[in-house]
Amino acid sequence: MKRLLAVCSVFCALMIGVAVVSAQKGANFAGAWALDKAKSELPQNLQNVEGVTWTVTQDDKELKREQKIEGAPAGPPPGGGGGGGGGRGMGGGGPLTVKLDGSETTAENPRGKSTTKAKWTNDGKVLEIKTVANFSTPNGDITTTTTEHWELADGGKTLKVHRVAETPQGTRETKFVFTKK
Repeated sequence: MKRLLAVCSVFCALMIGVAVVSAQKGANFAGAWALDKAKSELPQNLQNVEGVTWTVTQDDKELKREQKIEGAPAGPPPGGGGGGGGGRGMGGGGPLTVKLDGSETTAENPRGKSTTKAKWTNDGKVLEIKTVANFSTPNGDITTTTTEHWELADGGKTLKVHRVAETPQGTRETKFVFTKK
């Protein structure tokens, strides 16, 4: 009987340990997400876009985001973080890839280089993604720092992204609300 009790105790301790490790991995943002413009606080350059879709894939090691902007206004995109500039202020027009173990991801393009690092906060409920981008321009080199906080709401049906971009033109704050498709 004592042996059975000991085995059950060890089994329960292992199960609790697995549950704690699983909880520390963080939220799963995978899915297709559509921007809810009415609930978002968008910059001027995004007021007239028809739609924005993020497709996010995620496993234990990394998160990837593809972005599609429909009906984007003409003109050059403003600088933006979150994976390498551009994208009409939506965090880079190209894909975003971050490692979920806290190590840096580096991206290079003809204008410069960016490093992105992600970390979990709030007991794995919030993913903080910080990108530092260095660009060469005709007027000299510039550095931008963009910090995003990703969080799920409404039982995983809503993705909220709070972005703060520090640029040579000043600090810009944007709040995006996406609904799961």
